[in-house]
Amino acid sequence: MPPPKDVVKIAIQMVGAIPQLIELQQTKPLASVLKDVCDAWSLPNAERYALQYVDGRQTYITESNRGEIKNGSILRLTTSPDQEAERLYSGIQSNNSDVKTDSLKKLASLSQDVTFAQEFINRNGLKQIFYIVEEGNDTGEMLAHTLKAFMELMEHDFVSWETLSAAFIKKIVSYVNMNAVDASVQQLSLSILENMVPTSRLLFELVKKEVTLDRLLTHLQVTNAQLQLKAMALLIALLLAATDAERRDIMDYLREKNIRQFIHKNIIHSSEPLGDEMAHYLYVLQSVSLNLCERRMRTSMDPYSQEQRELLQSLRQTAFESESEAPGSNFSTERRRSLCAKEFRKLGFMNNSNPAEDLRRAPPGLLALDNMVYFSRHTPNAYSRFVLENSSREDKHECPFARSSIQLTLILCEILHVGEPCSETAQAFYPMFFGQDHFFEELFCICIQLVNKTWKEMRATQEDFDKVLQVVREQITRTLSLKPTSLELFKTRVNALNYSEILKLRQTERLHQEETLAVPVLELRERLKPELLELIRQQRLLHLCEGTLFRKISSRRRQDKLWYCRLSPNHKVLHYGDVEEGVDSPPIESLPEKIPVADMKMLLMGKECPHTKEKSSGKQNKDVLELAFSIVYDVEEYCLNFIAPTRYEFCLWTDGLNVLLGKEMTSERMQTDLDVLLSMELKLRLLDLENISIPDTPPPVPKPPSNLNFCYDFSHAEQ
Repeated sequence: MPPPKDVVKIAIQMVGAIPQLIELQQTKPLASVLKDVCDAWSLPNAERYALQYVDGRQTYITESNRGEIKNGSILRLTTSPDQEAERLYSGIQSNNSDVKTDSLKKLASLSQDVTFAQEFINRNGLKQIFYIVEEGNDTGEMLAHTLKAFMELMEHDFVSWETLSAAFIKKIVSYVNMNAVDASVQQLSLSILENMVPTSRLLFELVKKEVTLDRLLTHLQVTNAQLQLKAMALLIALLLAATDAERRDIMDYLREKNIRQFIHKNIIHSSEPLGDEMAHYLYVLQSVSLNLCERRMRTSMDPYSQEQRELLQSLRQTAFESESEAPGSNFSTERRRSLCAKEFRKLGFMNNSNPAEDLRRAPPGLLALDNMVYFSRHTPNAYSRFVLENSSREDKHECPFARSSIQLTLILCEILHVGEPCSETAQAFYPMFFGQDHFFEELFCICIQLVNKTWKEMRATQEDFDKVLQVVREQITRTLSLKPTSLELFKTRVNALNYSEILKLRQTERLHQEETLAVPVLELRERLKPELLELIRQQRLLHLCEGTLFRKISSRRRQDKLWYCRLSPNHKVLHYGDVEEGVDSPPIESLPEKIPVADMKMLLMGKECPHTKEKSSGKQNKDVLELAFSIVYDVEEYCLNFIAPTRYEFCLWTDGLNVLLGKEMTSERMQTDLDVLLSMELKLRLLDLENISIPDTPPPVPKPPSNLNFCYDFSHAEQ
């Protein structure tokens, strides 16, 4: 007979004593349970003790979290959180440096527990930590433990970052700015400042003033990967908290210091593999940099602005040696205006009498004008060749430079997501972005010449304008998907992907689609599906058995805390637990927490998840919603909440969990994988039918013959 649902069988350990095996009644007050345990070991003062998990984060058991105790859990009888907090509060004030260091080390470990943290903070423990930092001169192990304890205590959000004293902040800043400091102290100091920056404008300004960009760049150039990562994290925090003007100033300064080239050479192409966290920061740096174009992209041209009119006129003057502006020319105003209009028409403006009207559409707004001017000034030969070549063609076949530039700028903004908020989890960046200053403008210069090349290959007329730009968009996106490492490589590849290549790719895709839509082929597809779906199910379960590293993301920031989850080889238990940075694939025995697959009730995704409802405000949570899923398990319906590192992992995990729950796989990745497998299998099956058209209906069965006397008689042949 199974035990009652409110009773769990557990083991309780104590140093120097034989463990107790008890049936814990969840309805019984925790104080009574502790008294029974203490009585069994003849321990007085049961109120001075508490239960704590042996494995994992060694969390204290309280009335609020006792429901999470599972059958088979191993607990430890230990000093109660208030007693431990009191002891460590005294220990960190000791004059004996060994006692003080040991107390701070234990404090850093225990502060991860919310119950202990509350007790320690209630005793004004943070004030003592401030005192150790502000008054101490130690820069080694003791200080590292102090800063680690401070970080863990602040993580629980009991105290606002805005309450920190100026003296404490300046001391933290000094550790970042000093050279002769332990690397672990500098890493922790950078993390503390990174957490402070988003909390208030005042703290942002203080950190920005005290920690110079030069100092951050110095930390970025060290060989210590963790220190490099923390410096990048603080730089990104400053960029995200800055106003548009401040952000522009910071990016201009970084450009002066050639930070992009350094990142391209020493981080992206480093001998060490790029971690997820650094990949995310590089994505944010790329996104922030590209979003500096947003203001110009959303600003329409003002026909009354002298500066903008001069930029527009410079395009005409660079392309044409105008007779109307030659020395000694006596053209009337009307004649001069007529000549200008003719030249603007040759430049490809739709409204040649008032070309500013073409730039009134925003986006791309003034960004298109900036790109055209950059192209004319930095590659004048290519610019003149483009304009003069097309102005000498027949009217129908000329490629309009201005119109193409405006549309191309809009296409590049859409492809590069200019003006969109940074994702909290994305890691996709273009390596070539960091190999080139003025990346957007240089990319435009390559692509506008591609437009002209493709226009000629297509023998296009004005009516084909949209078709040409569709082909160019396809050429750009296909080439970018290859992740070229430099603009030169991008230029080579995108030019190699000419119009005839695009036609071949389209034709291949179309033929594949047509042959897979024939009725007999569709029937064959349906027959093959069950077998291939089973193959996908096995792959998903295998992926869950290998496990994945997940990050804990708070509403304040991307956290460094990691946890790992994997399925047991027999597909019966999910194992999970916290892990340290750098651990790629922890053994299943090291993951203390377990959820039997039999206890899993349902899978929640996106907005349905409890951890997305808690922090569903803010425009940056859209990407988190797309990666969030939760497992509801046990009778009490607890939830294990996930935020997948990528959409790919999200699809594999949600599919795998649906398989364990006996449900259909629903992710878009499942459909993609199924299509790929079906396509491969069909091609193999239809290999002998190449170049043979498959009829929609089977050929008719011929009528039986009028007689069957055509059978050969072997007996006569033998005679």
